[in-house]
Amino acid sequence: MHKYGRQFIASAMILTSAAGMALADEPAAPAAAEPAKPAPGTVAGVLDASGITESGYVAASYYHSNGYSTYHQFDNKHDTFQLDQAALTLAYQPKEGFGALVNVAAGEDMRVLNGAEQGTSPTGNTFDVVQAFVQYATGPLTVIGGKYVTLAGAEVIAPTGNANFSRSLLFFAEPLTHTGIRATYAVTDTLNVIAGVNNGWNYTSHPTSGSKTGEFGLAWTPNKIFALTAQAYVGKDPSFDAQRTLIDAVATYTVTDALTLILSYDWGKQQQHAAGDPDLDWNGAAFYANYALSDQWRVSVRLEYLDDKDGFVSGLIGTEQKLKEGTVTFGYDPVKSFELRIEARYDKSDKSTFVRSLTEVANPLADSQTGFALQGVYKF
Repeated sequence: MHKYGRQFIASAMILTSAAGMALADEPAAPAAAEPAKPAPGTVAGVLDASGITESGYVAASYYHSNGYSTYHQFDNKHDTFQLDQAALTLAYQPKEGFGALVNVAAGEDMRVLNGAEQGTSPTGNTFDVVQAFVQYATGPLTVIGGKYVTLAGAEVIAPTGNANFSRSLLFFAEPLTHTGIRATYAVTDTLNVIAGVNNGWNYTSHPTSGSKTGEFGLAWTPNKIFALTAQAYVGKDPSFDAQRTLIDAVATYTVTDALTLILSYDWGKQQQHAAGDPDLDWNGAAFYANYALSDQWRVSVRLEYLDDKDGFVSGLIGTEQKLKEGTVTFGYDPVKSFELRIEARYDKSDKSTFVRSLTEVANPLADSQTGFALQGVYKF
């Protein structure tokens, strides 16, 4: 299940001819040929006949930074080529009855995802079952159970769902996946209500307690121009053994076929379980603009601000920090199935907390960092 209303709306140019300009004796244009169906007996043919859909992608990159990409979720390496993700999704999701979805991925990004799901730092495991759930649909109600991606945020794990190579600071502060049960009810054609119960943030199982986290969401799409989602996560986190709350909202406005604007806002609080310890609060906002320069070229800009009041996001408990970042990404699509991304990013803090060097003892930290990336994304 994808995040509702999260992905940037792809630009399209629709060319029409005025009816009054058509000549009476002009021959009619031949009908467009239907796409050829997979041959029976092949794997594609079997999947097509069974109603199973398949899709996937491969993303690889080169990333250069003058530091070690502190507070970046996936692009956390330093001057390296890497396979970011190679993923495959098989899904059978009928409008009525039972179905299922399986999404597996391998690559360096999965080290980070595995670590998040285990409550540790990035692991050595480069494979992850990103999503795997069973589904039951009846009328306006759809229920899924298993592992699925979060509702929170404007960005997603899969690079194909984002306009930038790097993820935002807000993405770094949000959950990634959940394991539990989620119900979506279509109140109207334009309004969905979502509710679920999960094993907290990311955890595939609770390591220390059976406490659960509730998720609640609204997805409103009144027309093709505007979409708004709001979601909340409330529950005890086992790593702190205390209540954690996240409230998130994302608004998407399609100004023209070429221009899309997105605004994302987060507010979070982590209660401290020890007597006398302060609560940890943070909030932030990210603004995105995606503009199609032509049929093949686009440019995407991201500007954001994160107020980590008590050091929860940075992990430096008790250290108040204000973070800012700006990112510019150019995308070039020579064909529909491939995109080359060129990105420059600048991060700034009012504290020297960015890791500049792992070997220099005297001055290992800085108050800013810059990065440059090239990424190729192939979809199939």
